[in-house]
Amino acid sequence: MTRLEKIKELRYKIMKSLSGILVVSIEQAVAAPLCTARLVDAGARVIKIERKDGDFSRNYDSSVNGESSYFTWLNQGKESVVLNFRDKQDRKLLLSLLKKADIFIQNLKPGTLNKYKLDSESISKENPEIITCDISGYGEGELEMRYKSYDLLVQAESGLIDISGTSNAPGRIGISICDIGAGLTSYAALLEGLIRKYRGFGGSRFKTSLFSVLSEWMTVPLAQYEYGGKEVKAEGLRHPSIAPYGAFYTEDQQLILIAIQNEREWSVFCKKILKSHVLVCNKNYSTNDLRVENRVNLENIIQKKFSKIDSLSLKKNLTENSIAFGVVNDIRDFSNHFALHRQWVTTSAGQKVSFPKIPVRRIFQNSEEMNKDVRAPKLGEHSQLVRNEFNGL
Repeated sequence: MTRLEKIKELRYKIMKSLSGILVVSIEQAVAAPLCTARLVDAGARVIKIERKDGDFSRNYDSSVNGESSYFTWLNQGKESVVLNFRDKQDRKLLLSLLKKADIFIQNLKPGTLNKYKLDSESISKENPEIITCDISGYGEGELEMRYKSYDLLVQAESGLIDISGTSNAPGRIGISICDIGAGLTSYAALLEGLIRKYRGFGGSRFKTSLFSVLSEWMTVPLAQYEYGGKEVKAEGLRHPSIAPYGAFYTEDQQLILIAIQNEREWSVFCKKILKSHVLVCNKNYSTNDLRVENRVNLENIIQKKFSKIDSLSLKKNLTENSIAFGVVNDIRDFSNHFALHRQWVTTSAGQKVSFPKIPVRRIFQNSEEMNKDVRAPKLGEHSQLVRNEFNGL
């Protein structure tokens, strides 16, 4: 690296939003690691505390050139330190770290850290300026603490699975949506805590859970059930309360999903896509509620029309008339999608791989975004460096 490149890199690091923020995270799996991954991306220094066997997501799979897709995705740029809470010296080192930290986040089983006086309440007494975040499965009440909570289990318990898939075969959401939701919710909370801290109001303690995040996201079907007497069920590739909003096969057997959101779009759809002025005037379909009520007949009409149109012609017509649609792609199609932007990340073994780009493009005044030369850490890679830096503080 040339002197100019080093100066540019240093300037870039200094101008990152969270430059100088120290984060200590006792984390595993997805929720907390995603939260701290966002903190790293914003410029924070994240020290990841692992047990001797490591974060178990290191071994979820070996898809990325022999390494875990989960771990590579969520741990770029972190420092890995192996500590044993039962060891007096290790616990002393961790306390030294936490006295200097701006943020402490953990997603162990509720109560695990209390016996070592490493829980957020104890830590906040030692460092009143610290911002803490505890992520659990269901919460920290006596009943909630009894249950183990992995993503698919919370999808089931929250009712999400019951309204997903089809009426004959309820299905899981195909990604770790509970973990991802909890991680991003926690990230937002910690940013709130940092704003509060640097406005002079001191530290904060935040608590969230996978179940609480899904509970809030399930507000609409819950409200429809409790106040509207409507029990939402899985509809497959249909919207439960808007029509037409579903998927239909074209002449060449491509599955295309259309979405009509208002009466203006409904009129355009009938005239320009279905070529039917009569349908616009049909009282059975004159409002969204009536279209939902008469959905089966309406969908038969649309499918009959679509089955006589090839996908390229249909997509061109939908685009020209500003009718919202999406092709039901498989993962191969997604891999080549025009809107998929990529970045290079590095495994702990130093191999470059192409992953989807973090979904925020930062445009700062008097600065420029640069590619970071970081990677996922090897287990315990930074243990000695951190011991040397923080022992005795």
